[in-house]
Amino acid sequence: MQSNHVAIWMDHREARVFHITRERNEEETLKAHRPVHHQHQRGPEGGIAHPEDDRKFFHEIARTVDSATDILIVGPSTAKLQFIRYLHLHEHALEPKIVGVETVDHPTDRQIIAYAETYFKKTDQMR
Repeated sequence: MQSNHVAIWMDHREARVFHITRERNEEETLKAHRPVHHQHQRGPEGGIAHPEDDRKFFHEIARTVDSATDILIVGPSTAKLQFIRYLHLHEHALEPKIVGVETVDHPTDRQIIAYAETYFKKTDQMR
């Protein structure tokens, strides 16, 4: 069985989605539907100033990775955690496919792919 591994590097402005297979790697960039300036969380509940924009952005990412068997999410900010909360509430089928969430700054595409390949090799060995 060939796995369909996906690595997502994301922040509040964009998500770079890497479909990683033995034969090739494909990358797709999705832009957020929010203003250029980051809206800080407000209040004790940490509500986001533009929740509908985030839902649209997260929905697009989810549709891009819905055929994945394993998903690794990386990025420098809290966007990755907000995406996981979105999956928990709205995309129940994708949530168990997440094999890792890691904080990384702004690596190059090659660095993301190399990191993801190493990560997925370890998860495949554990099966």
